[in-house]
Amino acid sequence: MTQEQQQWHLARGYRFAGVVSGLRNEPDRRDVAVIISDTPASAVGMFTKNQICAAPVRVCRQRLPSTRTRAIVICSGNANACTGAQGLADAQRMTALVAQELGCEAEQVLVASTGVIGRLLPMPLLEAAIPQAVRSAVASPEAFRHAAQAILTTDTGIKVATRQGPSFTLTGFAKGAAMIGPNMATMLAFLLTDAHLSLDDLQQTLHTAVEHSFHCISVEGHTSTNDTVLLLANGTGPRLEGAELALYQETVTSVCLELARKIARDAEGAEHFITIEVEGCRNDSEARRIAKTIADSPLVKTAIFGHDPNWGRIVSAAGYAGVEFAEENLSLWLGDMLLYRAGTPCPFDVLTASAYLKQNRDIHIRLKFDLGPGKCTFYTCDLTTEYVRLNADYTT
Repeated sequence: MTQEQQQWHLARGYRFAGVVSGLRNEPDRRDVAVIISDTPASAVGMFTKNQICAAPVRVCRQRLPSTRTRAIVICSGNANACTGAQGLADAQRMTALVAQELGCEAEQVLVASTGVIGRLLPMPLLEAAIPQAVRSAVASPEAFRHAAQAILTTDTGIKVATRQGPSFTLTGFAKGAAMIGPNMATMLAFLLTDAHLSLDDLQQTLHTAVEHSFHCISVEGHTSTNDTVLLLANGTGPRLEGAELALYQETVTSVCLELARKIARDAEGAEHFITIEVEGCRNDSEARRIAKTIADSPLVKTAIFGHDPNWGRIVSAAGYAGVEFAEENLSLWLGDMLLYRAGTPCPFDVLTASAYLKQNRDIHIRLKFDLGPGKCTFYTCDLTTEYVRLNADYTT
């Protein structure tokens, strides 16, 4: 067991597996994962806002919220999106294969997929692999690692975040490296807890956590067809109320934020991890709109990749975000360098600013308005030639 695995906290009552089905071209690449709750769990989810949504998203939306969920099955390498009636039947069949092994109803199983859009699943491979995964699932750090590996696509490594509370454990893992835009991303995230709480509390907890984490990351702003975040609570521990419930809700947000940052940091081809802080707007929604617009700007992203402190691109992106303000309402910092104060450029050393971009992977941009209490912290990356290469020949 690695040192990292020794530090993981695994929620009670869950088993994991990640197996090789042959769905991926790489030999010995794990591509099918299962998460099994030993007892029926309460489950809620949040999904892509893209009107073109994958078959697994449609299945999960139909089955959630629920107090009877027993398992999740995930495959990577094929999105099962834009696949019509056959794709929906295949997603349902994946859940039925798990249910047959567990002796439960197919409606008690959730499903997720990630990968190339527009290709039917090679079901004979999954017909063999999914039962194998269910039978091999165990409650161990190694099995958990295998599951976390099996959901990856172009990620460079697994993304795990766990917490141990006074009366609950929270275990989270995710994937995502591209097609990342607010309203989540081409990302999957699974949050498992042994806490006992109501469906209403569970749904509110997830909504708040996602709003402050997965809705605040962007790679290129492209909203995926498959975005899925699922939160399961099997009730093994005591019921959470009052201060314990508040602590749990803070913990879920903390885990989601850690996973979201790992996704943005692992963006395809990225050389810089960028934090954009916007404060002083009329409300948080306006602050997020400005931050998102800057994060999605190809000109801002390429300037940072090229170590060019062209701050006018940042200010102009804020200006077309759709939030009303005057130039004198805005000041801008790059790192600790004040570049623009109350609508007026500030003298700064261009070589020092360029060196900041060149010598640091973590870049901090701060915009301060004087309009109100609204604020947002947003995470993104630069746009590199390697990103273009990876996505220019993704299917060929």
